[in-house]
Amino acid sequence: MAEQDQDFTEKTEDPTQKRLEEALERGDVVKSQEVNTWFVIAAGTMVLTLFSGDMSAKLSTTMRGLVANSHAISMDAPALPRLFEKIGLELIAALAIPILILMLAALAGNMIQHKMVWSTKTMAPKLSKISPAAGLKRLFSAVALANFAKGLVKLLLIGTVLTALMWPERGRFEGLVRTDMAAVLPLTLTLALKLLGTVVTMLAVVAAADYLFQYRRWYERQKMSLREMKDEFKQSEGDPTIKGKMRQMRQTRARRRMIAQVPKAAVVITNPTHYAVALQYERGMDAPVCVAKGTDAVALKIRDVAGEHSVPVVENPPLARALHATVEVDQAIAPEHYKAVAEVIGYVMKLRRAVPG
Repeated sequence: MAEQDQDFTEKTEDPTQKRLEEALERGDVVKSQEVNTWFVIAAGTMVLTLFSGDMSAKLSTTMRGLVANSHAISMDAPALPRLFEKIGLELIAALAIPILILMLAALAGNMIQHKMVWSTKTMAPKLSKISPAAGLKRLFSAVALANFAKGLVKLLLIGTVLTALMWPERGRFEGLVRTDMAAVLPLTLTLALKLLGTVVTMLAVVAAADYLFQYRRWYERQKMSLREMKDEFKQSEGDPTIKGKMRQMRQTRARRRMIAQVPKAAVVITNPTHYAVALQYERGMDAPVCVAKGTDAVALKIRDVAGEHSVPVVENPPLARALHATVEVDQAIAPEHYKAVAEVIGYVMKLRRAVPG
């Protein structure tokens, strides 16, 4: 019994769409920090490639102006704030676009992993966040150790590749001591872009692998037990027992309404007790209409009501089975049955004329 209960509560079932949507509302989403890191470093590389010249020119102009006119700069109380304001505005003008690109890259790193989520549940205070015991448990958990190992491997791998990449350039580094500063900056930029390009390429692979790993962990976390599946089904679809009773009640009401239409029938065609089909026909109608049909107990009830209201009952097993299989209640019979039904209704009408009342 205990084993059955354990199987019933073990999370082995794939999450439903409703479960995934609830996780999104709680702010529980797939998030890989490596993806965010890659976007920021890639954006930094792009900024350095496209805007380094313009930034350095603007900043150099500002710094040269300060150095060249340092003797004329007033350092009294009213002038000093204006100086800092001017320098700040020039720095913002030089760095505004690069900073904006970096901010957009950080935002894109999150949005590419999941759609925008506005949730206050993650901001709600929890005792586990300030509990020393819970903090130690998180610090030495399997996830924390896995992240530490992942970071160590990434650091060793990238360090090894960058060392192998820069080792052939060691001779050029020794010559930089005797090189003019104006020539050092272009060389530094070239080497920096070379290093960043390699890092971006390697981190792309790391970010993709980490995202798949984080997605798998998140998906496993959303899995449901059989009990949870059953409870969710009850909440969304209703209790199966209640639904069955309501369906049975609807069928009973529909059967009662159908039986109430039998007195309007012109004839009831039977098989002789397993099938019964009540057809209504009046002059001016395009074709006879089925007002009631059924098998076994329902067929017997149709026969009884027909007898109580003097509705003719005609035994024709092939026609009864064919009509029961092809026509629904409140629908006209199929054209292929016109001739056979017309013969039955014609026979009934002749019988009524021959035997009045």
